[in-house]
Amino acid sequence: MNERWVKVKDVNIFVRMTGQEEGGHTVVFEAGYGNDSKVWDGVWENVSDHAQVILYDRAGLGRSDPTRSERTSLHMVEELREVLHELSITSPLILVGDSFGGVNIRLFASMYPDEVAGLILVDSTPVDYRERFLPVMSDEFKIRYAQQFTLEGNYDEFQESLDQCKSAEKKPLQIPVVVLCAGKKDHYSEEAQSLWNDMQQELSLLSTMGEYRVIEDSAHYIQRDQPDVVISAIKELIKK
Repeated sequence: MNERWVKVKDVNIFVRMTGQEEGGHTVVFEAGYGNDSKVWDGVWENVSDHAQVILYDRAGLGRSDPTRSERTSLHMVEELREVLHELSITSPLILVGDSFGGVNIRLFASMYPDEVAGLILVDSTPVDYRERFLPVMSDEFKIRYAQQFTLEGNYDEFQESLDQCKSAEKKPLQIPVVVLCAGKKDHYSEEAQSLWNDMQQELSLLSTMGEYRVIEDSAHYIQRDQPDVVISAIKELIKK
């Protein structure tokens, strides 16, 4: 594992690289809101024999420098792209994102479709989460949800990120998109779980080659509860 910092504007971004460096694909892992790249430990090791692997901490998280720049998906996508440029990454990208990380990689693929070979959305946040999903949850859940946005960007910036992604997706992607849905979410009623599953299934329509899979016994962090499922999905895309 090669560890280094990459300068992006005035911020040092912490990056870990491993795996095959010549030919093939590059798998980039994008963590959810407030998480650093350690959230993927237990997954990337089993992928590095098949592709080059890149993990990184977004600005202000993990071992990366803090930043005063706007914390929206648009800024994060451009920062990631600059990191990849500085690393001279030219191989086709397979982007793997969980939760809010899924929003970022969707935006990346919409903005730079020629650079992306496939997406894996791991219990990713739908862009209409606030309008469609929050109304079925309890008032207590809604309060706790809104209060969590203190680690990177605030609630308004998070919503702006969802709007940015929605606006960018003007036509279906022409790449494989695998949607992994957590089938046993914590604190979800039967109604809420059913709606969540429906909204996750709709994400597979982002691509003409979309797939939807429910991971019945997994909570939100599928990469921790059922890491083999994520590993298998990545390897499948590499083979394709």
